[in-house]
This record gives sequence, structure tokens and C-alpha cells, in this order.
Amino acid sequence: MKRRSFLKTAGALFPVAALQSIALGLAQAPLRSGEIHLVGAGQDRFGESHSAGFSSIRFKVSSGDTCGALFIIEHDNLVKGGPPLHLHLYQDEWFYVIEGGVHCQVGECRHQLRPGDSVLGPRNVPHAFSAVGEKPGRMLIAFTPAGKMEQFFRDTAVPNPPKLDAEVFSRYEMKYVGPSPFAS
Repeated sequence: MKRRSFLKTAGALFPVAALQSIALGLAQAPLRSGEIHLVGAGQDRFGESHSAGFSSIRFKVSSGDTCGALFIIEHDNLVKGGPPLHLHLYQDEWFYVIEGGVHCQVGECRHQLRPGDSVLGPRNVPHAFSAVGEKPGRMLIAFTPAGKMEQFFRDTAVPNPPKLDAEVFSRYEMKYVGPSPFAS
């Protein structure tokens, strides 16, 4: 191989090798410095109190705990109501029912979830949920990647939440689609 051809080939491959090295380094990097956070039953990761008006929300895994890869919340005392129909531009949202019953709409499909049931709301697919029945429910919700969801729950908590409209949703990389299909 001529020296000039070798240098051209090596020069073309260097950026690919550098990107590959960076990607491998990120994949192998620890998410945190080995910190372990036990969050007890009925507790919030930070000892805070959050409310959406239709449930009490506890942060179980903070987006900072996973360098933005995951955010998990627990809805407790979940009653009829729920969020408007919306979608996330960049997050998949997973719902897992622990207690009670929950109506959930993902896309055009409606499901009645019971304890132990779960459903995934993929990014860019409209979804909403509401508790059903007389007994309050309890549910885990996971967002991946975490995006701006932790800040959304901080900024929209009761007692002084903003009206959840298109402008508010867009600030947190979501899209307001319409009112809850479960509103009475």
C-alpha cells in the first residue's frame, strides 16, 4: 500500500475509532459513584411531599441517581381523575399497578389494569390513566430516559399547580393531546 493511501485510510478511520472508543467508555462508565439509596415503603427519595391532586407522588428513583437514564415514581392514594391525554416526545412510560384498579389508555387501546398488571406507553403515543373503583389505588410509573419528568412533577405539584395545557406540557418535552378520556 502506498504511503498516501495508507494515510488517507487511517485518517478516514480515526473518527470512527474515536467515536467507538467514546461510546464504549460511556457504556462502561459507572452511573454514579457507587451511592446506594434505600427508599423505604411509604417514603420519598428526598423526604419530600408531592401531589398531582388525584394522588400523592413519591420519588423512588431520581433522574440524578441514574444520570438521566431512569426516573421512577409511586402514585399512592390514586383516585379518579388523572392527567390529560398527552404524549412524551423522548420518554417511554411504564405503568405497574400495585393496588386497586386503573383505567389506562395507550394510543387507541383502553385497558383496565389490576394489581400486578403493567403496560408500556411508548414515546410519541398518547396516553392517560385514572383510578377506578371506590378503593384508592397505588401504582409505579417509570420514565426512560428520565428527561424533564422529575422537574415536571416538582413544578406542577399541588397546592399551586399551573393549568396543564399545551404550553406547560411543551416546557417538559411533552405534547398535550386533549382532556382525560376518563374525566366524568
